[in-house]
Amino acid sequence: MQDILAISNLSKTYASGFVALKNVNLAIRRGEIFALLGPNGAGKTTLINIVCGIVNASAGRVNVDGHDIVRDYRAARALIGLVPQELTTDAFESVWNTVSFSRGLFGKSANPAHVGKVIKALSLWEKKDNKIITLSGGMKRRLMIAKALSHEPQILFLDEPTAGVDVELRRDMWQLVRGLRDTGVTIILTTHYIEEAEEMADRIGIISKGELILVEEKNELMRKLGKKQLTLQLQRPLAQMPPGLDPRDLALSSDGSELTYTYDAQGARIGIAELLKDLADSGIQFKDLHTTQSSLEDIFVSLVTDRSKGP
Repeated sequence: MQDILAISNLSKTYASGFVALKNVNLAIRRGEIFALLGPNGAGKTTLINIVCGIVNASAGRVNVDGHDIVRDYRAARALIGLVPQELTTDAFESVWNTVSFSRGLFGKSANPAHVGKVIKALSLWEKKDNKIITLSGGMKRRLMIAKALSHEPQILFLDEPTAGVDVELRRDMWQLVRGLRDTGVTIILTTHYIEEAEEMADRIGIISKGELILVEEKNELMRKLGKKQLTLQLQRPLAQMPPGLDPRDLALSSDGSELTYTYDAQGARIGIAELLKDLADSGIQFKDLHTTQSSLEDIFVSLVTDRSKGP
Protein backbone atom coordinates (compact mmCIF):
# COMPACT_ATOMS: atom_id res chain seq x y z
CA MET A 1 0.00 0.00 0.00
CA GLN A 2 1.35 3.44 -0.95
CA ASP A 3 2.50 5.78 1.82
CA ILE A 4 0.70 9.13 2.04
CA LEU A 5 2.70 10.54 4.96
CA ALA A 6 6.46 10.15 5.50
CA ILE A 7 8.13 11.42 8.68
CA SER A 8 11.93 11.26 8.73
CA ASN A 9 14.28 11.86 11.69
CA LEU A 10 11.84 14.31 13.28
CA SER A 11 12.93 16.01 16.51
CA LYS A 12 11.63 18.89 18.57
CA THR A 13 13.37 20.67 21.43
CA TYR A 14 11.60 23.66 22.97
CA ALA A 15 13.35 26.84 24.13
CA SER A 16 13.11 25.64 27.73
CA GLY A 17 15.30 22.68 26.78
CA PHE A 18 12.47 20.16 26.95
CA VAL A 19 12.91 17.47 24.29
CA ALA A 20 9.44 16.62 23.02
CA LEU A 21 10.41 14.40 20.08
CA LYS A 22 13.58 12.40 19.43
CA ASN A 23 14.41 11.24 15.91
CA VAL A 24 10.94 9.95 14.99
CA ASN A 25 10.57 7.96 11.76
CA LEU A 26 7.11 6.93 10.62
CA ALA A 27 5.35 6.12 7.36
CA ILE A 28 1.54 6.19 7.19
CA ARG A 29 -0.18 4.18 4.47
CA ARG A 30 -2.87 5.65 2.29
CA GLY A 31 -6.34 4.67 3.48
CA GLU A 32 -5.40 3.15 6.84
CA ILE A 33 -6.49 3.93 10.38
CA PHE A 34 -3.36 4.47 12.47
CA ALA A 35 -3.59 4.86 16.25
CA LEU A 36 -0.82 6.66 18.11
CA LEU A 37 -0.78 5.73 21.78
CA GLY A 38 1.26 7.14 24.61
CA PRO A 39 0.98 8.59 28.12
CA ASN A 40 0.44 12.30 28.73
CA GLY A 41 3.49 14.30 27.63
CA ALA A 42 4.79 11.51 25.38
CA GLY A 43 4.87 13.75 22.29
CA LYS A 44 1.68 12.76 20.48
CA THR A 45 0.23 16.25 20.10
CA THR A 46 3.63 17.77 19.28
CA LEU A 47 4.03 15.29 16.44
CA ILE A 48 0.58 16.12 15.06
CA ASN A 49 1.15 19.86 15.39
CA ILE A 50 4.40 19.68 13.44
CA VAL A 51 2.80 17.76 10.58
CA CYS A 52 -0.10 20.25 10.54
CA GLY A 53 2.23 23.27 10.45
CA ILE A 54 1.31 24.57 13.92
CA VAL A 55 4.72 23.87 15.49
CA ASN A 56 8.12 24.06 13.79
CA ALA A 57 10.39 21.03 14.00
CA SER A 58 13.95 21.35 15.31
CA ALA A 59 15.18 18.73 12.85
CA GLY A 60 13.86 16.25 10.32
CA ARG A 61 11.48 16.26 7.38
CA VAL A 62 7.79 15.57 6.76
CA ASN A 63 6.26 14.84 3.35
CA VAL A 64 2.50 14.76 2.78
CA ASP A 65 1.68 12.90 -0.42
CA GLY A 66 5.00 14.10 -1.88
CA HIS A 67 4.72 17.70 -0.61
CA ASP A 68 7.31 18.93 1.88
CA ILE A 69 5.50 20.67 4.76
CA VAL A 70 8.05 23.51 4.80
CA ARG A 71 8.90 24.12 1.13
CA ASP A 72 5.40 23.37 -0.18
CA TYR A 73 3.35 24.06 2.93
CA ARG A 74 0.18 25.28 1.19
CA ALA A 75 -0.24 22.10 -0.85
CA ALA A 76 0.69 19.92 2.13
CA ARG A 77 -1.65 21.68 4.55
CA ALA A 78 -4.56 21.55 2.09
CA LEU A 79 -4.38 17.74 2.22
CA ILE A 80 -4.75 17.64 6.01
CA GLY A 81 -7.74 18.01 8.30
CA LEU A 82 -7.17 18.39 12.05
CA VAL A 83 -9.57 17.84 14.92
CA PRO A 84 -7.68 19.20 17.95
CA GLN A 85 -8.28 18.26 21.58
CA GLU A 86 -9.55 21.71 22.48
CA LEU A 87 -12.97 22.88 21.29
CA THR A 88 -12.16 26.26 19.75
CA THR A 89 -15.02 27.86 17.82
CA ASP A 90 -16.84 31.17 17.55
CA ALA A 91 -19.63 30.66 20.09
CA PHE A 92 -22.04 33.05 18.35
CA GLU A 93 -21.62 31.79 14.79
CA SER A 94 -23.96 29.23 13.24
CA VAL A 95 -22.98 25.65 12.48
CA TRP A 96 -23.43 26.15 8.73
CA ASN A 97 -21.39 29.36 8.56
CA THR A 98 -18.59 27.90 10.68
CA VAL A 99 -18.15 24.86 8.43
CA SER A 100 -18.42 26.99 5.27
CA PHE A 101 -15.85 29.47 6.59
CA SER A 102 -13.40 26.67 7.41
CA ARG A 103 -13.61 25.50 3.79
CA GLY A 104 -12.82 29.00 2.56
CA LEU A 105 -9.71 29.19 4.74
CA PHE A 106 -8.09 26.60 2.47
CA GLY A 107 -8.92 28.53 -0.69
CA LYS A 108 -11.69 26.14 -1.66
CA SER A 109 -14.59 27.61 -3.62
CA ALA A 110 -18.04 27.57 -2.01
CA ASN A 111 -19.70 24.16 -2.19
CA PRO A 112 -22.99 24.09 -0.29
CA ALA A 113 -23.60 20.50 -1.39
CA HIS A 114 -20.39 19.27 0.25
CA VAL A 115 -20.94 21.37 3.38
CA GLY A 116 -24.46 19.97 3.68
CA LYS A 117 -23.22 16.41 3.15
CA VAL A 118 -20.64 16.75 5.94
CA ILE A 119 -23.11 18.32 8.35
CA LYS A 120 -25.66 15.59 7.67
CA ALA A 121 -23.07 12.84 8.05
CA LEU A 122 -22.28 14.17 11.51
CA SER A 123 -25.96 14.34 12.55
CA LEU A 124 -25.87 18.14 12.79
CA TRP A 125 -28.36 18.98 10.06
CA GLU A 126 -31.16 19.91 12.45
CA LYS A 127 -28.74 22.27 14.21
CA LYS A 128 -27.22 23.84 11.07
CA ASP A 129 -28.71 27.28 11.80
CA ASN A 130 -28.11 27.15 15.55
CA LYS A 131 -25.42 29.20 17.24
CA ILE A 132 -22.54 27.08 18.50
CA ILE A 133 -23.07 28.29 22.06
CA THR A 134 -26.35 26.35 22.14
CA LEU A 135 -24.76 23.00 21.23
CA SER A 136 -23.97 20.22 23.67
CA GLY A 137 -20.39 19.09 24.21
CA GLY A 138 -20.88 16.06 21.98
CA MET A 139 -22.33 18.21 19.18
CA LYS A 140 -19.43 20.62 19.44
CA ARG A 141 -17.06 17.66 19.04
CA ARG A 142 -18.96 16.62 15.91
CA LEU A 143 -18.74 20.21 14.64
CA MET A 144 -14.95 20.16 15.02
CA ILE A 145 -14.85 17.08 12.79
CA ALA A 146 -17.15 18.79 10.27
CA LYS A 147 -14.80 21.78 10.14
CA ALA A 148 -11.83 19.48 9.58
CA LEU A 149 -13.63 17.74 6.71
CA SER A 150 -14.91 20.93 5.10
CA HIS A 151 -12.05 21.22 2.57
CA GLU A 152 -12.07 17.51 1.59
CA PRO A 153 -8.71 16.48 3.10
CA GLN A 154 -6.95 13.21 2.29
CA ILE A 155 -5.56 12.83 5.83
CA LEU A 156 -7.60 13.41 8.99
CA PHE A 157 -5.88 13.84 12.36
CA LEU A 158 -8.10 13.14 15.35
CA ASP A 159 -6.38 14.23 18.57
CA GLU A 160 -8.36 12.58 21.40
CA PRO A 161 -11.59 12.76 19.33
CA THR A 162 -13.87 11.18 21.92
CA ALA A 163 -12.50 12.84 25.04
CA GLY A 164 -15.37 13.81 27.29
CA VAL A 165 -18.14 12.27 25.19
CA ASP A 166 -20.49 9.52 26.27
CA VAL A 167 -20.20 5.88 25.22
CA GLU A 168 -23.03 6.05 22.68
CA LEU A 169 -21.52 9.06 20.90
CA ARG A 170 -18.12 7.40 20.98
CA ARG A 171 -19.57 4.41 19.13
CA ASP A 172 -21.17 6.75 16.59
CA MET A 173 -17.82 8.40 15.98
CA TRP A 174 -16.12 5.04 15.49
CA GLN A 175 -18.69 4.26 12.81
CA LEU A 176 -18.11 7.66 11.20
CA VAL A 177 -14.34 7.15 11.15
CA ARG A 178 -14.70 3.74 9.51
CA GLY A 179 -16.97 5.32 6.90
CA LEU A 180 -14.36 7.99 6.17
CA ARG A 181 -11.67 5.35 5.79
CA ASP A 182 -13.91 3.50 3.34
CA THR A 183 -14.02 6.63 1.16
CA GLY A 184 -10.21 6.68 1.01
CA VAL A 185 -9.45 9.15 3.82
CA THR A 186 -6.39 8.22 5.91
CA ILE A 187 -7.12 8.47 9.64
CA ILE A 188 -4.49 9.13 12.31
CA LEU A 189 -5.83 9.26 15.84
CA THR A 190 -4.47 9.66 19.31
CA THR A 191 -6.55 8.33 22.14
CA HIS A 192 -6.50 7.58 25.84
CA TYR A 193 -9.17 4.93 25.30
CA ILE A 194 -7.16 1.81 24.55
CA GLU A 195 -10.30 -0.03 23.45
CA GLU A 196 -10.75 2.64 20.78
CA ALA A 197 -7.46 1.69 19.16
CA GLU A 198 -8.13 -2.01 19.65
CA GLU A 199 -11.55 -1.64 18.00
CA MET A 200 -10.61 0.57 15.07
CA ALA A 201 -6.94 0.71 14.17
CA ASP A 202 -5.19 -1.17 11.39
CA ARG A 203 -1.80 -0.36 12.89
CA ILE A 204 -0.62 0.83 16.29
CA GLY A 205 2.26 3.17 17.14
CA ILE A 206 3.41 3.61 20.73
CA ILE A 207 5.33 6.72 21.72
CA SER A 208 7.00 7.32 25.07
CA LYS A 209 9.18 10.24 26.18
CA GLY A 210 9.31 11.56 22.62
CA GLU A 211 10.52 8.31 21.08
CA LEU A 212 8.50 6.02 18.85
CA ILE A 213 9.15 2.71 20.55
CA LEU A 214 6.98 0.45 18.41
CA VAL A 215 4.95 0.43 15.19
CA GLU A 216 3.10 -2.76 14.37
CA GLU A 217 0.04 -4.20 12.68
CA LYS A 218 -2.58 -4.42 15.41
CA ASN A 219 -3.25 -8.13 14.94
CA GLU A 220 0.45 -8.93 14.73
CA LEU A 221 1.12 -6.89 17.87
CA MET A 222 -1.55 -8.83 19.73
CA ARG A 223 -0.09 -12.10 18.46
CA LYS A 224 3.54 -11.31 19.25
CA LEU A 225 3.19 -9.49 22.57
CA GLY A 226 -0.11 -10.76 23.90
CA LYS A 227 0.19 -13.29 26.68
CA LYS A 228 -2.39 -15.96 27.39
CA GLN A 229 -3.38 -17.42 30.73
CA LEU A 230 -4.87 -20.81 31.43
CA THR A 231 -6.64 -21.01 34.77
CA LEU A 232 -7.37 -24.43 36.24
CA GLN A 233 -9.94 -24.78 39.01
CA LEU A 234 -8.72 -27.68 41.14
CA GLN A 235 -10.78 -30.54 42.53
CA ARG A 236 -9.03 -30.17 45.89
CA PRO A 237 -7.13 -27.11 47.16
CA LEU A 238 -3.35 -27.34 47.38
CA ALA A 239 -1.35 -26.11 50.34
CA GLN A 240 1.70 -25.41 48.17
CA MET A 241 3.06 -25.81 44.66
CA PRO A 242 3.83 -29.48 44.07
CA PRO A 243 7.52 -30.31 43.59
CA GLY A 244 8.53 -30.87 40.00
CA LEU A 245 6.24 -28.21 38.54
CA ASP A 246 7.98 -25.19 36.98
CA PRO A 247 7.08 -22.18 39.17
CA ARG A 248 8.23 -19.59 36.61
CA ASP A 249 5.05 -19.66 34.51
CA LEU A 250 2.75 -21.24 37.07
CA ALA A 251 1.06 -19.54 40.04
CA LEU A 252 -1.06 -20.96 42.84
CA SER A 253 -3.90 -18.78 44.14
CA SER A 254 -3.81 -17.67 47.77
CA ASP A 255 -6.55 -20.11 48.75
CA GLY A 256 -4.94 -22.94 46.80
CA SER A 257 -8.02 -23.55 44.64
CA GLU A 258 -6.61 -22.38 41.27
CA LEU A 259 -3.47 -22.81 39.23
CA THR A 260 -2.72 -20.16 36.59
CA TYR A 261 -0.37 -20.87 33.72
CA THR A 262 0.95 -17.88 31.73
CA TYR A 263 2.32 -18.67 28.30
CA ASP A 264 3.14 -17.31 24.88
CA ALA A 265 0.40 -17.75 22.31
CA GLN A 266 3.06 -19.16 19.99
CA GLY A 267 3.78 -22.77 20.86
CA ALA A 268 0.81 -22.85 23.23
CA ARG A 269 -0.27 -26.39 22.49
CA ILE A 270 3.09 -27.87 23.46
CA GLY A 271 3.24 -25.93 26.72
CA ILE A 272 -0.30 -26.77 27.74
CA ALA A 273 0.11 -30.45 26.85
CA GLU A 274 3.25 -30.67 28.96
CA LEU A 275 1.56 -28.88 31.85
CA LEU A 276 -1.47 -31.18 31.86
CA LYS A 277 0.81 -34.22 31.75
CA ASP A 278 2.86 -32.90 34.68
CA LEU A 279 -0.32 -32.25 36.66
CA ALA A 280 -1.60 -35.74 35.98
CA ASP A 281 1.76 -37.25 37.00
CA SER A 282 1.55 -35.25 40.24
CA GLY A 283 -1.96 -36.57 40.93
CA ILE A 284 -3.57 -33.14 40.61
CA GLN A 285 -7.08 -33.11 39.17
CA PHE A 286 -9.08 -30.10 38.01
CA LYS A 287 -12.81 -29.58 37.56
CA ASP A 288 -12.80 -26.63 35.13
CA LEU A 289 -10.49 -24.45 33.08
CA HIS A 290 -10.66 -21.22 31.08
CA THR A 291 -8.26 -19.06 29.10
CA THR A 292 -7.80 -15.29 28.84
CA GLN A 293 -5.59 -13.21 26.55
CA SER A 294 -3.80 -9.90 27.09
CA SER A 295 -5.68 -6.87 25.83
CA LEU A 296 -3.99 -4.06 23.94
CA GLU A 297 -4.11 -2.11 27.21
CA ASP A 298 -2.04 -4.79 28.95
CA ILE A 299 0.53 -4.65 26.14
CA PHE A 300 0.64 -0.85 26.16
CA VAL A 301 1.12 -0.61 29.93
CA SER A 302 3.83 -3.27 29.82
CA LEU A 303 5.78 -1.54 27.03
CA VAL A 304 5.58 1.94 28.54
CA THR A 305 6.42 0.67 32.04
CA ASP A 306 9.46 -1.22 30.77
CA ARG A 307 10.58 1.88 28.86
CA SER A 308 10.23 4.15 31.90
CA LYS A 309 12.52 1.90 33.95
CA GLY A 310 15.38 2.69 31.60
CA PRO A 311 18.47 0.56 31.07
